Amino acid sequence: MNTPYYETFQEINHLGIQIAYYTVPGGYRPLHWHEEIELLYQLNGEADIQIEDHKYHIPKKQLTVIDSRQVHSTYTYSDTSMFICVHISRTYMEKYLPDIALYHIRCLPDEITDAQFTEYRRICQMMEELTRLYIEDAPALTMESEGIIIQVLAHLIRHFSARAAFHLPSSDRISIDRIRDVITYVEENFRSPISLQDMADHLGLTKEYFCRFFKKYMGISFLQYVGEVRISHIYQDLTRTDLPIHEIAEQNGFLNQKLLNQTFKKIYGCTPSSVRKIMQNTGSPKATSPTKSAR
Repeated sequence: MNTPYYETFQEINHLGIQIAYYTVPGGYRPLHWHEEIELLYQLNGEADIQIEDHKYHIPKKQLTVIDSRQVHSTYTYSDTSMFICVHISRTYMEKYLPDIALYHIRCLPDEITDAQFTEYRRICQMMEELTRLYIEDAPALTMESEGIIIQVLAHLIRHFSARAAFHLPSSDRISIDRIRDVITYVEENFRSPISLQDMADHLGLTKEYFCRFFKKYMGISFLQYVGEVRISHIYQDLTRTDLPIHEIAEQNGFLNQKLLNQTFKKIYGCTPSSVRKIMQNTGSPKATSPTKSAR
């Protein structure tokens, strides 16, 4: 599993940090994983996040941490979702903490204890400071923002991590590895037809066993997941290119126009043509970096 699905970050800087401020339609973001630690701070509305096979609720103005290599997906309820998303490379952070690979961070709003609450609120306040700096477009925005993130990481390691090799039961490790393999396979092949048999053969499983395994572990069918991955890429292309909608859909493996509109609206709350119209009218980017350049 050397190539993570969807989230290979090209803008991780020399400090090992990527900060993005997003304004996007609410809805579902499919399963993905990456090597970097992710800090997710919802600025408005509420969201649900699935990490591995557990679901958590995310209220606004609260921090959620997704540790390295954890399979996760998100669903936001607002028509328009605004959040800060930070990715931190463990490899780059080794210059500050050589054994950082041994620290496993667990910081989820649903699980904050009374003993952790004061420190958790302090970290959330630091994330709020990022928002203030961004809105004010401070002269030293990038410098201050990256300094805050390093402080946040230090507090997370001190108060919300365990320094120990993490051992899962062998059956759980096999399941997680299989799910990561599925995610990577789909990302590499979603533009072409993918059948249940193709995926089962890739994993060396029977089709029947794979269907039960994926539905039990992820809560949706495999074919539904493939459709959601295609829809997420169609959305990205709608906001980044001027190609006709039908051409974008075909390039991303979605050939049924009626089903496209139904599935797209279910996930994003609007039709592909609505997204295209908004982009044509506003021309605004969907995500910006601390220097306010388009992603």
